[in-house]
Amino acid sequence: MPGISLADAINGLNVNDEWGPEITSNTTLDGVPYAPYSKSDKLGRMADWTQEGKEGRDRGGRQYGRNFRDQQIYGAGTSSLFAVQVAEDESSFSVVDNTRTTTKRGGFGRGGIAVFRGRGQRGGAQRGGRGGTFQRAGQGRGGQQQGQYYDNRGGRGGRGGRRFGWRDYDKPQRNRDASVNIRPDWLMKEEIDFNRLGKLNLETSEGDDLDSYGFLYYYDRSYDKAPVKNTERKLISLDRAAYNVTTSADPVIQELAEKNEASIFATSDILSMLMCATRSVYSWDIVILKHGDKIFLDKRPDSSIDLVTVNENAADAPLEADSANNTQQQNGVKADSINTPYNLAMEATMINHNFAFQTVVESQNNKIEFPHPNPFYSANDETDPLASKVYKYRRFDLSLERDEEPLNLIVRTELDAATKNNISGDDQFLVIKALNEFDYKAQGAGGALDWRTKLTSQRGAVVATEMKNNSCKLARWTTQAILARADQMKLGFVSRVNPKSAANHVVLGVVGYKPREFAGQMNLGLSNGWGIVRTIVDLVRGMSEGEDGDKKYVLIKDPNKPLIRLYEVPLNTFEDEDDGMTGIVATDAQEGAGEE
Repeated sequence: MPGISLADAINGLNVNDEWGPEITSNTTLDGVPYAPYSKSDKLGRMADWTQEGKEGRDRGGRQYGRNFRDQQIYGAGTSSLFAVQVAEDESSFSVVDNTRTTTKRGGFGRGGIAVFRGRGQRGGAQRGGRGGTFQRAGQGRGGQQQGQYYDNRGGRGGRGGRRFGWRDYDKPQRNRDASVNIRPDWLMKEEIDFNRLGKLNLETSEGDDLDSYGFLYYYDRSYDKAPVKNTERKLISLDRAAYNVTTSADPVIQELAEKNEASIFATSDILSMLMCATRSVYSWDIVILKHGDKIFLDKRPDSSIDLVTVNENAADAPLEADSANNTQQQNGVKADSINTPYNLAMEATMINHNFAFQTVVESQNNKIEFPHPNPFYSANDETDPLASKVYKYRRFDLSLERDEEPLNLIVRTELDAATKNNISGDDQFLVIKALNEFDYKAQGAGGALDWRTKLTSQRGAVVATEMKNNSCKLARWTTQAILARADQMKLGFVSRVNPKSAANHVVLGVVGYKPREFAGQMNLGLSNGWGIVRTIVDLVRGMSEGEDGDKKYVLIKDPNKPLIRLYEVPLNTFEDEDDGMTGIVATDAQEGAGEE
């Protein structure tokens, strides 16, 4: 049998009889197949022969950076037309052994530093994630003493408490209660989140003074000196008549409203809460009364606005006491604990009242009298002496270019004391507030420093920590000082004599700030606050436009979400509690706080 020639077989084939895949113009360019790509694909290498399989990417995530980079190369956005399916028996094949071998090293490194890894023990420094790591400082680099522990992130953690943030993801979410019970007959009109409120902006003027009532004593400058150790002054409980009357019950505001001096009326404590709403965490509420074309920003009797919060903005704020009715959320805080948010707020409110009364020199021959007496004091009804206080009624213009008529706001502001300028000798007006320390080792302290040892040497760090943990409270105080046009704001630092008792306190020091400069340090802008006020006013005016009669609304901050809600309520809401709308702030230590 003759042999078959391959060349003859090829020459005998018909040119038109072809076999193989059909050639289309969609995937070929001049007869050459190519992979389609989009215009957004980045043209990089033609081929990457270093790419590993899936099993290589799963080994510790070492290829994460390169895989992310390779997603941007040519043709990576589409499936390859030339991909070859790898058999199962080849998926585990590797030419080179890529497994990383580790060698055990000694437990002691350079400088005699022992590194321990584990979950950490309670009472030592812990890391805020899995596998807490801490180092004991020996006689190596730092030259620290034995027994002092440092977190591997550089923070000190050996103060006897756990590092906050450990397994916070596994904690139950806090469910706080609203400041007021929402009733079924309330109609929700608007809901605004803090992101929208933070974008508002309205520039206003410095405001005009309309009238002033009351008198001021001079500030005792001996409190500005740093006290010697173990010679701190005790906080004294003084019985003084100090009034905190709501807007609609103020006789001066009622008179100004009859004269059509403005369209909006408020007090500085209510207005500051609204202007600093985006910094708040706890729930609060403001009653808005529309009477004709006038709007009054009021507060309820015993409103939470009057209370001074403690560590409201801390990452690990004070916990509520365990409730017998709610067994699902148990915080381990006893019902009689003095470090619950409400008890701390009552304590801080009492401290603020007494501190302002104690730091002035009460002398009938050396005080500043203003044109009108205190509008709320009656000598026939009150037995306690009147506190040093001045109420200044100031007017601000909130008008816009599109407004046909000017929109003015009158706010009642407060000043606490006066002092002489060291150079010119002119009188300067002060706002006096107090920060309080309960226990820097306790839960809810927010990582605060020990004031007794750090206030003098690290005052900036102490103030910065308070700005972080009490952002809302300090912003409100600064806003009130700017609204009153105070020359200076005095911040006192008051601490418990015994961390286990809230009865006795000592004054550790006083620091003075100019309100505008302090606002700059806190990144506080009043233009955003005025924008919030104007937005709420426009909402209220728009809802009742074209309707006759009075309207009442309640603005509530959600207790668990960063948003506020506006409700329309019946006119008789809260009327059964009108006897508390005007009251005297009691400063008796037994009562513990202001009582409306």
